[in-house]
Amino acid sequence: MPFLGGSSPAQAKGVIATGLMVVEDVVYIGLGVLLAATAFWLLGSVVWTFVSELISHPLSGQIVGLLDQMLLVLLIIELLYTVQVSFREHSLVAEPFLVVALIAVVRKVLVLSAQIPQLPDANETAFRHQVIELGLLSAMVVVFVGSLIVLQKHARAVGHDDNDR
Repeated sequence: MPFLGGSSPAQAKGVIATGLMVVEDVVYIGLGVLLAATAFWLLGSVVWTFVSELISHPLSGQIVGLLDQMLLVLLIIELLYTVQVSFREHSLVAEPFLVVALIAVVRKVLVLSAQIPQLPDANETAFRHQVIELGLLSAMVVVFVGSLIVLQKHARAVGHDDNDR
C-alpha cells in the first residue's frame, strides 16, 4: 500500500525523524545564541560593577554580590556547554547537568552564608531556617560531587573495557 505519495512507512518515518532533528538543532542553536548573549551581557555588567566599585567605594562590601554575579556567568557558560554537548551528540549527558547544579548550589550557599551575619539578632526563626537550608544545600553538594565521581569512574571503566578489545 503506497504511503505519502508512493513512499513506504519506513521512508516516511525517516523523513519525520530528520525533520524533528532539524527542529531540535534549530532550537539548540537559538538557545546557544541566547545563552552566549546573556553571558556576554552579564560579564560586561560584572566588569562594569567591579571597576566602578573599585574606583568609588571599598570593594569589600561588594565582594559577595560580585562573586554571585561571576558564578551566574559561570553557570550560564556551563549551560551553554550543556546545550553544545546535546547539539553535538543528540542525546542528554548527565555530567554537564550535574556541574550546572553544583555551581547553582555553591552559588546559593555563598549567598546564604553572606546573609547570615546580616540577620537581626532577635529573629531566631529566620536564622534556624537559613541554617537548615545551608545543611540541605551542603548535602546536595555531597550528592552532586559523589554522582560526578561515580559517572567519571564508570566512564573510565567503560573506556578501559573498550581498549581491552
